Amino acid sequence: MQIKSSLAILGLCLFALAGSAAAAPTGAALCVTCHDEEDLPDMSKTAHGFAADKRAPDCTTCHGDSLKHTKKPSANKPDRMFIRELALPAAERSEVCLTCHNKDAKRALWSGSQHSNADIACNSCHKIHSNNDKALSKAMQNDLCFTCHKEQRTQVNKPSHHPLPEGKMVCTDCHNPHGSAGPKLVKRDSTNATCYTCHAEKRGPFVHQHDPVSEDCSNCHNPHGSVIGSMLKSRPPLLCQQCHTPHAAGAVGAVSKSGDPIPASGKNVANLWQGRSCLNCHTQIHGSNNPSSTNPTPQLMMR
Repeated sequence: MQIKSSLAILGLCLFALAGSAAAAPTGAALCVTCHDEEDLPDMSKTAHGFAADKRAPDCTTCHGDSLKHTKKPSANKPDRMFIRELALPAAERSEVCLTCHNKDAKRALWSGSQHSNADIACNSCHKIHSNNDKALSKAMQNDLCFTCHKEQRTQVNKPSHHPLPEGKMVCTDCHNPHGSAGPKLVKRDSTNATCYTCHAEKRGPFVHQHDPVSEDCSNCHNPHGSVIGSMLKSRPPLLCQQCHTPHAAGAVGAVSKSGDPIPASGKNVANLWQGRSCLNCHTQIHGSNNPSSTNPTPQLMMR
C-alpha cells in the first residue's frame, strides 16, 4: 500500500513538472516578459504585433532566437540588432525584412536600386515597433523623404508645383522607393509613362508629335516645381530656342510689306521677341493633329 502511495506521489510530481515546463514562455512570449507595453507601447497595434493574423512574425523572426540574451540580457544583445552601434549592415537588415516582404512586384527591384546602393535599409524609413510609421502616412510621408531630398523640398515650395504641400499628393504617387525599372525610381518604366497616369491627354498619339515631349517630359518641365508656370524649366521663347535656334536667327513671323522675311539684325530680333512667346501660336505644344510647318504657310505662298 505504501509503495502504491509513493508511486502516486511521484506521478503527481512528474505531472506537475511537465505542466510547469509546458507553461514556460518561449519566443515572443518570453520577450514580452521584459519588453512590455511600457517598453514597446504601440507594438500590439502594428501589423507585426497583430497576433490574430497567422502571417504576423514574432520577435525571434527578426531578431533571431537570441538564447544568450534571454538567459542574461544585461550581458548579451539579441542575435540581430537593427539600431545603434551593434546594428547589422544595411543590406543584411533589409534582407531580414525581405524574407517576408518579397511576395509582390513593389519590392522585386530593391536589389541594386538607388536606395539599396546608398546603404538605406528598410528601417531607415520604416518604424517597425511603432504604429506611427511616417512612410505609410500620407500626412507625413513627404517630410520623411525630404529629410534626405532637401533640393526637392525647396522645389515643391516654388510657385508652380505638384500639390504636395497641399497634401493632395505624396512622393510615392510618382516614385517607388523600393526599386524601379525606370529612371529616378519612377513607378513606371519611363518618366513619360509615369506622367501619363495623370496627364493622359498629353499621351497622344498625334499626327504631329513634338519630339522632346515624346522623349521625356522632363526635357521641358521640372516635375518637383518651378518659379515659371506649368513647372517649365525656362520661359518661352528661351525654352523653345534651346532647340529651335534657327527661328530666332531667321526672324520667323517678321515679314515686310512684300512678304519677304525681315533680316535678323539685333534691333529687329529684340522687337520680334519682346514680350512674346512661341506658345501664343503653338498652343498644342505637346502634339497636334493640325497642319504643321511641313505644309506651305501663308508667308511662303506670298513670296
